[in-house]
Amino acid sequence: MEQLNKKKFKLFDMNRDGKGVDPGEDTTPNLKFFFKLLWRKLSKIITLNMLAIVQILPLLACLYLYFIATPTTPTQYYPEYAALYGMQEAASSATSSLGVSLFSFQHPLPTYNTYIYWVIGVLLLFQVVTYGWQKVGVIYVTRGLVRGDSVFVWSDYFYAIKKNLKQGFILGLIDCIAMFALAFDIYYFYTSPQTGMNNFMYVLTIALIVLYIIFRFYVYLMAVTFDMKIGKIFKNALIFIVLGIKRNIMALLGLAILTAFAVLLVVLFLPMGLGVTIVLPLIYYLGVCAFIYTYAAYPVIKKYMIDPVGPTAPTEEE
Repeated sequence: MEQLNKKKFKLFDMNRDGKGVDPGEDTTPNLKFFFKLLWRKLSKIITLNMLAIVQILPLLACLYLYFIATPTTPTQYYPEYAALYGMQEAASSATSSLGVSLFSFQHPLPTYNTYIYWVIGVLLLFQVVTYGWQKVGVIYVTRGLVRGDSVFVWSDYFYAIKKNLKQGFILGLIDCIAMFALAFDIYYFYTSPQTGMNNFMYVLTIALIVLYIIFRFYVYLMAVTFDMKIGKIFKNALIFIVLGIKRNIMALLGLAILTAFAVLLVVLFLPMGLGVTIVLPLIYYLGVCAFIYTYAAYPVIKKYMIDPVGPTAPTEEE
């Protein structure tokens, strides 16, 4: 009975170490070994996802409060409606009636509500303040999984936050500002009049978003691996966009396929009444994404920053 209890305890112990790598196994960080390692570490990645999900829960709560819980008022969607309605009132005709009917669509616009807006503000503040800490915790764990270290998800996650408290906060703050600026730009140029300059800026913004996604592969990873100033981290990350171009493209492709798979599950099964497909990606998506780009980026950092100076590198954390 005692032996059975020990087995049950180990089965549900999410902080225990996993199966190691066979001594004779080929651990070259290629695509073949990626799937082996992903399957081997899947339980830890899902456990990590439980911590990483805090990165998006405040945003999901804000969207729910703003679009669903906030009171709305019917508002005319088309600006032409006011003029057409005036024409209809001044001189009613079949043409004016048709125009009013075509442009009478009303959009439920959220109304100002002090309580809900204060809650949204607090959630967004929490998101910004803690975002960098959450990222360094996640990347520290995925780096250990990629390197083959003994990983204890919960303790390693909070150890990384404690060790990178100041730098993680600053990186997260800069990251949030950059992501907000890029999101605002892409929305602005998408909704702007279709001119040559606006179209060019829209395409340029998309290119900057792609480059920034790759840039982020390396920023937090270097932060948890080396004792470096933020300026040098950014400089190296920009260089690694080019030096690791092949692995970066593969990581982007992997993220795109994973995202398409998550969306496809929702599109296929939601009409069948399987509402669980909405929350299904929350079980694995963030953890697997972090594993994908850490697996792609760490060999590049190792090749150009760790291997040339050997194991006694003075800037290496461990």
